[in-house]
Formats: sequence, structure tokens, C-alpha cells
Amino acid sequence: MKHSRGRLAALGAIAASAALVLAACSGGGTESGDSGDGSGELTPVKLQLQWLPQGQFAGYFAAADQGFFEEEGLDVEIIPSGGDIVPQDALANGDVDYAIAWVPKVLGSIEQGANLTNIAQIFQRSGTLQVSWADSGIESVADFEGKKIGSWGFGNEWEIFAAMAAEGLDATTVQIITQDFNMNAFLSGDIDAAQAMTYNEYAQLLESVNPDTGELYTEDDFNVISYEDTEGAMLQDAIWADTEKLESDEAYQETTVKFLKAVIKGWIYAAENPEEASEITIAAGSGWGPSHELWMVNETNKLIWPSPSGIGVIDEAAFQKTVDGALAAVNEAGAHLITEEPPATAWSNEWIQQALDELEGEDLDLTGEGFEPIDVTLEEGGN
Repeated sequence: MKHSRGRLAALGAIAASAALVLAACSGGGTESGDSGDGSGELTPVKLQLQWLPQGQFAGYFAAADQGFFEEEGLDVEIIPSGGDIVPQDALANGDVDYAIAWVPKVLGSIEQGANLTNIAQIFQRSGTLQVSWADSGIESVADFEGKKIGSWGFGNEWEIFAAMAAEGLDATTVQIITQDFNMNAFLSGDIDAAQAMTYNEYAQLLESVNPDTGELYTEDDFNVISYEDTEGAMLQDAIWADTEKLESDEAYQETTVKFLKAVIKGWIYAAENPEEASEITIAAGSGWGPSHELWMVNETNKLIWPSPSGIGVIDEAAFQKTVDGALAAVNEAGAHLITEEPPATAWSNEWIQQALDELEGEDLDLTGEGFEPIDVTLEEGGN
């Protein structure tokens, strides 16, 4: 397995320039590499992320940095979003070739007419938390009633409502507070229980100073509800493709398998080299400090590995649980995410399995059997 192919050049850029730079770092146009047909030209591919460059996407940046895309004959442009681009919309509109998005969000888009297929379930488990103070009395979803519950919105809230539905709680019994993608409202007391990702906002708490002690907050200061442990758990980061092209376009089918092979190698690299993957992501434009970024890569790896059936393989039971939660969830305005089962084309293991099969025999841990997370010490402010 290749471990060195030049770090992403000192970009110093953030979201605005990340896409342009990453297009170059994954192959440098058509002057090098091989598309597999002997032409020496690279096939251009656009990948839409659902947020800005950060450890959540370390495997894709590693695949670019380590030359894995180029090895498959691909010139991949990684396109960030700061909330201004909805990944599944960009894919459905034909603006990109693949997109990273949470499953429940895309299920809603599919019901509205988007013709998309989940071709690789990268995150095998939910990373969403609801965090409250240790003395708040909020220890389970059943304790949400009458409380101010924070949520980012933008489709990130459906696990909350699915978990509440499983507890028999009407969404109108809580006050949903829209929070920013930070923990400021929680720390200032405006929210009783804040939404947080294991790999991001929870770390923001642990790298903040407790004004009463002058020391960083610790895990003992908080109650943490993991939605993975509730009936509301939903699958998150998946790779989505154009359903019609998967069914009829042979070149797209071949590109899909090549793309997935490179992505698999990228995530294996991130699992085996979290420090290096963190550095790659920072170079790609992440604005997080080094300890926060390393925490993010490490916690993201925990959501991916182990993958007993092989990285990216979609577990039918987990997918159905997500569908069931999406059907049951009703928000505070009485709206439903989806009202009927999605079509069979909403997911397929055909392409990820083909990619895994083609990588068999290489010295790669495709299931994460040997994965061990590292210990990360957060510094104040994530520095």
C-alpha cells in the first residue's frame, strides 16, 4: 500500500479554493496517470461533500493525496459545501458525479423525485449525540419532554424526532431551538440539551475552559445520549450515485467501481495513519486546530471501522431501521420526512462489492478487523 505521494501543497486556502486545488492534487489533469484504456488520460470526476474540508471526509482527501484516484485513472475534484450546496440536489441536477450525504436526508429527496442510489455506506453507525449538563436530569430521550432541545435543522434533526416517536413523545412537547454549528448556545444556557457529533461539537465542549475551575471541561461534566443507542439511530455519510446512469451507462459503471476502490484505500489509509490523515485534511483547507482535527479523524474512523462485511457494504437491517425511523419521525410543525417506503433502487451493494472483490488479494484490511483507535488529547481551542 502506498504511503507517500507528496502532501497537498501548502494550500493555506479554505473552502473557496479547496475544490480547485484538490482537482490538481488527484492527478494533475491528463498529463499523467492512466485511465485503464492505455490512453494515459484521466477520467474527470466530481465529488460533492456535504460540508467544508474536515476529518469527517479524511478518506477522500487521503485518496487524492496518496494518488489512489490517479492509480485508478481518475482526476477527482472534491467540492466542499458550507451549507450553500445540498449534495443530493447537486447530484440529481447533474452538477456532480457522486455526493456524500446522510441517508435520511436523501430519502426525503428521493420521495420528492430525485433518482439516486446509495452505493456505499461509509459510516456504519450514527455519530449524533444530544449533550446536557450532568445535573440536568436529562439522561435519556424520555427526559426531553418540556425541555429546550437544540438542533441544527437542515435535515439533521430527524434522528431526534425518530427517537422521540419511539418513546411515544409528541414533538410538540419539546421546544426545538435552532443552534449554530457550535456549542455557544448550550454553554450560555440557552439550550438544555444540544445536538453534537462525536467527531466535532462534542470535542468543542471538551476543549473549552470551565469558568468555575479554569480547567478544560471533562466528560464528567456532561450527560451524553448517543442516538446509535436509541431506536432513532439513522445511517449517515453514504456515497450516492445517479441511478439512471448506474443502470444504463457502462462508462459510469466502470468509473464507479474505480472510484470506490480508491475511496476504500483512502479510508484504510486514514484508519492506519490518523495523524497523517489529519495533516492532509488540514492542508486541504480545514480550519480546525491540530488536536481537534486529529480527534475528528479518530472519531470518524470509529464510525466506519470495523465493517465486518467490508467497508461501505450496506447492512439491510440498518438501512431498514433508518427507513422506519424516517417514516415514524414527525417534527414540531407536524411534517413528515417521508410517507412511504423508498424504491428498491435507493440502495445497492453491487458496486461496492465489486470494488471490494477487485481489491481482494492486496494487502488491505477491508473490514477493519485490525483497527484500533488512538488516544487523542484535546488542547484548549483545539490547538
